[in-house]
Amino acid sequence: MAVNIQSVAELLSASLDPRQNKQAEQSLKAEETKPGFSLALLQITATESHPLQTRLASSLFFKNFVRRNWTNQDGEHLLPANEVTTIKHELIGLMVKVPPSLQAQLGDAISVIAESDFYEKWDTLVDDLVSRLTANDAIVNNGVLRVAHSIFKRWEPLYRTDELYTEINHVLSKFAVPFLQVWENTDKMITQNEGNPEVLKAHYGTLDLIIKLMYDLSTHDMPPQFEESLGHISTLLHKYLTYQNAALNTDDDTEAGPLEDVRSDVFGVLNLYTRKYDEEFKQYLTQFIGTSWNLLTTIGPEQKYDMVVSRALEFLTTIASIREHAENFNNADVLGQVTERVVIPNLSLRESDIETFEDEPIEYIRRDLEGSDEDTRRRSATNFLRKLMEQFEKLVTDVVMRYVDHFLAEYAKDRSGNWKAKDTAVHLFTSIAAKGTATAAKGILSVNSNVSVIDFFQNNIAEDLTDANAQLLLKVDAIKYLYLFRSILSAQQWQAAFPLLVQHLNNSNYVVYTYAAIAVDRALYLTDDQHQPIIPRVNIVPLAKDLLQHLFTLVTKNTKPEKVQENEFLMKCVMRVLIVVREGVVPIMDLVITNLVNITKVIRHNPSNPSFCYYHFESLGALIRYAGPQQPEKIESSLFPAFMEVLQSAVDEFTPYIFQLYALMVATNPSGQLSSNFQQLVAPVLVPAIWENKGNVPALTRLLVNLIPRGAEQIAASNQTEAILVVFQKLVSSKAYEGYAMDLMETVVQSFAPTALEGYWTTILQLMFHRLSNSKTENFTLRFVRFYHLVSALQDKGLGADFFIAVADKVQENVFTPVYMTIILPDTQKLSRPVDRKTACISLTRTLADSQAFVERYQKRGWTITCEALLKLLINPPLPPAADDTIEDRDVDELGFGAAFTQLNTCKRPTPDPWPEVTDVKAWVGATLRDADQRHSGRIGRFVNEKLDDQGKAALQSVMQG
Repeated sequence: MAVNIQSVAELLSASLDPRQNKQAEQSLKAEETKPGFSLALLQITATESHPLQTRLASSLFFKNFVRRNWTNQDGEHLLPANEVTTIKHELIGLMVKVPPSLQAQLGDAISVIAESDFYEKWDTLVDDLVSRLTANDAIVNNGVLRVAHSIFKRWEPLYRTDELYTEINHVLSKFAVPFLQVWENTDKMITQNEGNPEVLKAHYGTLDLIIKLMYDLSTHDMPPQFEESLGHISTLLHKYLTYQNAALNTDDDTEAGPLEDVRSDVFGVLNLYTRKYDEEFKQYLTQFIGTSWNLLTTIGPEQKYDMVVSRALEFLTTIASIREHAENFNNADVLGQVTERVVIPNLSLRESDIETFEDEPIEYIRRDLEGSDEDTRRRSATNFLRKLMEQFEKLVTDVVMRYVDHFLAEYAKDRSGNWKAKDTAVHLFTSIAAKGTATAAKGILSVNSNVSVIDFFQNNIAEDLTDANAQLLLKVDAIKYLYLFRSILSAQQWQAAFPLLVQHLNNSNYVVYTYAAIAVDRALYLTDDQHQPIIPRVNIVPLAKDLLQHLFTLVTKNTKPEKVQENEFLMKCVMRVLIVVREGVVPIMDLVITNLVNITKVIRHNPSNPSFCYYHFESLGALIRYAGPQQPEKIESSLFPAFMEVLQSAVDEFTPYIFQLYALMVATNPSGQLSSNFQQLVAPVLVPAIWENKGNVPALTRLLVNLIPRGAEQIAASNQTEAILVVFQKLVSSKAYEGYAMDLMETVVQSFAPTALEGYWTTILQLMFHRLSNSKTENFTLRFVRFYHLVSALQDKGLGADFFIAVADKVQENVFTPVYMTIILPDTQKLSRPVDRKTACISLTRTLADSQAFVERYQKRGWTITCEALLKLLINPPLPPAADDTIEDRDVDELGFGAAFTQLNTCKRPTPDPWPEVTDVKAWVGATLRDADQRHSGRIGRFVNEKLDDQGKAALQSVMQG
């Protein structure tokens, strides 16, 4: 059925109304399955008669639709070929015509398409872009350049590969010269329209995009076209670093305007070129260093200049990192000026910082936190000072400590009036005391030997932790000092400091209690050289109830969904306490379950903070992991219904988390059985539609892998075996999901009675052989080898090598020989996990011991090469893995909603060992072969003498003698 454009437009309008949006979104989901839906969205976006809000909603929906539906996991287009072609053909033309708010959404969509298609499947794109560039139409040029920027900015984080460089050269060969011409034209248009504010602003917007693109095109190598014109380009960059025009000024002190945007981007380019192309660029540098200095010493404290200041400081930091240029600073007077005129003004608190602290505390914390990506003046000034200290450690320390002492003396004169002086002193000291970058796990690891971090703490910092009346921002400084230098404090010092941190969780100020939560989390994560926690678990268990109750109260203070999940740092602290107390959670389960369930029910209505949600579900994972084995019924009765509500509400962002938690519930239940709840869950989990969501696949596989061993009999009795194999068929056909397919099949083979799979074996091997012959990957080959050895080793279950050969014959007569010779045997040596190597040893041993096919059918070489493969494995026999119950930390900065699966570390599945009884593999192999030799009337001994060379004989005899 064709798409009705008018009704789609009405649904998009309704989706903007909070009273109708849920219903409208459901209806749009139904519409998007119809052919031509994406083109309808583009038409609505392009049609000026629709309200701008509807067009914006349409462009946003188009972007998200493309993100979900452009390609599958293997990079194949999901839309019909004619729709794909039309989108590529129309998109650029549309982008250059629509208003900037719509351009931004379409630019993102183009970026998604380019990710998979550019440039092999979209080699006309650059020609299309170049053909649309104009001499003087800023609106059209901005559309074209915005598209180019959205595509070329992808290059910066990518590793150098031949494919990437081919793509970059393809772009430069077509785009670089017209791009430089547009820059030339834009410069002329800016000069000609200096008195015409509207036209000037449009061309200044073009200039900003040009400088962004200069950066994009230079991230891997300097384009030869730029190198030829480097002198002229430098002149233009310098011109716009110092350019002034009242028409481009903004009245708003908080929002950067066109002048600031361009200057920030120029500094970005200067930093890149100084860092990567110093040889070619250094002859032009002097003017930029002087200009940066002038700018930094004259620019105001207003927030609108923050990005320019940060980037200028970043540029000077790069200058200071090159010894030749750094020599300019190697002088006590110069360093005094740098500290006084550049570092201190940008390190000191401003009124706007204090306003943010009071009015937008979570924003203040995210900007201020060490390791944040946000460019702040304070962080950039700190980095500059640290870079100077790397070059001239003693000199910088002496200069800066004079200022530290000066500010501390100012504070001592009037502690309430001059508290900001102490804040400056603490930040100056921290800047020179810390060496290197703070790590997320352990903070600062190395310190300046010319100062004492501990003395400074005891003399100046500790008082603000113990004084109830200390100024709030000084309390924050003190907590942050502990947080930053956490690895430098000894275990004894931490024993004294930790209770003070916990106490600050009770502070009524948002920033103070949040910083306390951040520091508590990191302190609990700290371990010594023996991997033992610095704060012993026994110290935390008695505090856990009050600590958690207080954290939950802070999280749920405001009951709106967006406010409950605003502060991920509190939720991370909850997670950490639960991971640390482990089984100590059992006595306080009611408190923890009630709060976590209530939070789940609130945030499912409007998931808005991926980090908070991640920590929330990790907290649930910790609860299940540690309380599940002792209280399985309570865990299930409390959590199962709450999780079902989430699934029934179709909260896509939470679904993969719920499946992981269900899997953990099954795994931790000591009964070994499936409860009726989980028996009833099997059928819905096998519905093909639920496997369409990319993020669900790993979590659903994990759940099935846990359900099948406990429910194999009921699954077979309910005729659900075939449904599992349908899932396997879907997964094994995809390179992206092949690993999950094989996880599933390994579990099926180990769990089901051979009779339950009788009718399916031929199909299973057919699908695997098809992959091996038509779209083999290294990963799939190794997974197939692993699978073969599992089947071959499961002789006592009625399987074994002869069973596998018989099934392979049904697929294709004699196919086993080439598969065994060219895939199984050579790739067996590539198996790296100890448990896989153990399985291979068991498989090959049982083949040598009992396989009739290898005695009769493959008597010429089969037994010999199998024995040789086994002996190779036994050179380094696999050892059982050490038990490890550590829960790793993870960096959640990359988390996004709806994009992909996020593994919960508390739910990680330990590597299963099908053979726990085999602890000494070599001894087991020897005993098995000796036993087989007796059962088969000395056959093994005969084969050893007949089929092995002297070296092989000696090796196998030593194994068999034990």
